[in-house]
Amino acid sequence: MRQAHLPAEWYPQSGVQLTWPHKETDWDYILSEVQECFIRIAHEIAKRELLLIVTPNPEEVKAQIEERVNMKNVRFLTCDTNDTWARDHGAITIIDGDTPILLDFTFNGWGLKFASDKDNLITRHAVKEKALKGIYENCLGFVLEGGSIESDGMGTLLTSSACLLSPNRNGQMNKVEIEEYLKSVFHLQQILWLDYGYLAGDDTDSHIDTLARFCSPDTIAYIQCTNPEDEHYEALQQMEKQLKSFRTLSGKPYKLFALPMADKIVENGERLPATYANFLIINEAVLFPTYNQAENDLKAEEVLKKVFPNHAVIGIDCRLLIKQHGSLHCVTMQYPLNVIG
Repeated sequence: MRQAHLPAEWYPQSGVQLTWPHKETDWDYILSEVQECFIRIAHEIAKRELLLIVTPNPEEVKAQIEERVNMKNVRFLTCDTNDTWARDHGAITIIDGDTPILLDFTFNGWGLKFASDKDNLITRHAVKEKALKGIYENCLGFVLEGGSIESDGMGTLLTSSACLLSPNRNGQMNKVEIEEYLKSVFHLQQILWLDYGYLAGDDTDSHIDTLARFCSPDTIAYIQCTNPEDEHYEALQQMEKQLKSFRTLSGKPYKLFALPMADKIVENGERLPATYANFLIINEAVLFPTYNQAENDLKAEEVLKKVFPNHAVIGIDCRLLIKQHGSLHCVTMQYPLNVIG
């Protein structure tokens, strides 16, 4: 039986959390359209595992989804919410033997950029209502979002220095102190700090799940920019170079798979953070964002099929999600076995 560890996303899951958009969120101006995107995500998840929907209006959501989603696999948690980014306000689960431990970190709106008072209470409420089962661990003295970390399940964490060293998160701590804390709480052997890479329009200070993702203990998929005219070119070239320098715990280089850079999408003069790295691994499937860019969407699908040969690879149009500066992985949080029941 393994000691406590932070499981990789491909570890068998009990279910996934979606925090549903409603009229009091920033989605109000395109609410019905974005709810359609959420319904498509919910449909694919509930075909394969349990789905926990967090919402202040469960009866409204039930009416929206009941004809298109496997309701036998849907659970509801009635809860006030600020927004919909479950990846960042959801519990981060470690496993000790067979026991899940739900770590509740502070979510402060990506470094005090947005209101998060209601979202920061969701995990505590979910545990109290037994929507999430496991040992609750209060980690509220540390600010951390799920989108900022990637685990290989074997003791290596991949993260970005721009996000974790942001002064509006844990500015009272230096890099060494943050690294020691993360190694202690997640039972890690090494942390790989990505020092390069960003997406225009991103509010998160370069969350790792927009840039580079573990696909297996020795495989990383990442965004590659090959267009020297693109504003991201230099940073992503540097990121690619650094990824090539990283080593597994056994000292081997990672197998690297390049995902395409999405073509520029601009709204109101601002480039939106479209990224194919923001995919979600669930039981038997990988859900990935598409952006109505036929060539890029297809290339991303082909890469993910190579990386996940035993999973169905399913594209979901996420052009609406990037209007609020996130994508598919950002609106979900997976939980390992024995958490959602």
